[in-house]
This record gives sequence, C-alpha cells and structure tokens, in this order.
Amino acid sequence: MKLTGRKISTGSATGEALVTKMGISFFGGVDPETGQVVEKNHELEGQSIAGRVLVFPTGKGSTVGSYTLYRLKKAGLAPAAIVNAEAETITAVGCIISEIPCVDQIPLEQLKTGMQLQVDGENGLVELA
Repeated sequence: MKLTGRKISTGSATGEALVTKMGISFFGGVDPETGQVVEKNHELEGQSIAGRVLVFPTGKGSTVGSYTLYRLKKAGLAPAAIVNAEAETITAVGCIISEIPCVDQIPLEQLKTGMQLQVDGENGLVELA
C-alpha cells in the first residue's frame, strides 16, 4: 500500500501507527512531560504518542499546540511522524519547527493502529514499512 498526499514537513520516519478518528489538541490534550494523551474521553486517552506515527484527521485548539509539539520533540517524546486528512496551521507549524515529518490529504480509513508505516515528508508518501 502506497498513499500519496501533500507534504507539510520534510524528513522521513518509520514507526508503529497510532490511529484515531478524533482531532487532537496538543495544548491541554497531550502532556508534554510524558507524551501521553490526557484529554478526557479522547479515543487515545492514556496512550503515549512518543515515537509513533500519529494518524488523526486534523488538529484543534490553541496555537500554543505548536510549541507543545516542540517541547515534546526536545524531551524525546514527540511522534516520529504525523499523518492527517487535513493538517491545520497549528499542527503544520509544530511539525515544521520540530522537524517532525508530516503528510496530509491521506485517506485515513486505510490506516490502522499497529501498522508499521514509513512516512516520507519530502515526497508526501505514506506506505507500509
């Protein structure tokens, strides 16, 4: 399986997919000290995003979310890559400043938690590793 989308942030990474159908707010929704999703009633609540290929439809919340992604990266707790249906500005900027590969315009229904994915941010590709 090879999916072509739009490049948001360059770089490449391979990792285990963590997939949700819910939007993610990095500010207040992810603990920058642990890398765990802490948003109440979120599909991923209690799970760590660290080192995973984080797959979600779009971001939500405060512009401070970009800085939260940067904090996660500096602490070694950031996702290896991010795949979106539609990357909004907060996620895009966070990925760019944190050097996290990011691709959007991907049909997320084809991706499942546990898949080993390779994300090529330079060419906008997501494929099974």
